[in-house]
Amino acid sequence: MRNVYTINQFEVVHNEFHFILNESNEHIQMQPAGQVIADSDNGSFIYIVEEGDAFSYISFPKTIWPQLLEVVKTGQDPFLRVAGERIQLTNFFEELHMLLFNIEGNGNYGDAFVAAVEEAFAEIFVSDEV
Repeated sequence: MRNVYTINQFEVVHNEFHFILNESNEHIQMQPAGQVIADSDNGSFIYIVEEGDAFSYISFPKTIWPQLLEVVKTGQDPFLRVAGERIQLTNFFEELHMLLFNIEGNGNYGDAFVAAVEEAFAEIFVSDEV
């Protein structure tokens, strides 16, 4: 069974974006897999990480989307802080940016999810049209 970790905290440190994972397990060993997918059923974005021989998910729910917008606007890959470690989420910006434009107007993700994404990331869609 894969682990799903939900992000609920965010911090900017020296112009770097840090998503904070508050897990009590100090033995979490994650390696970035460099892929972002949509979980339209649960209204979140998922970053895939390797944990040992399996893949796990870092979930970014709607409550953290304003911070995802800031990440996309800067074009930087953010960091994950977990158990005292700082892990760069490689390819995060690129993957999320492409995914957002794939979701825009695409009913395959479900109308409610598409509408939520278009509203939350409207600034990105408008700026790229210019």
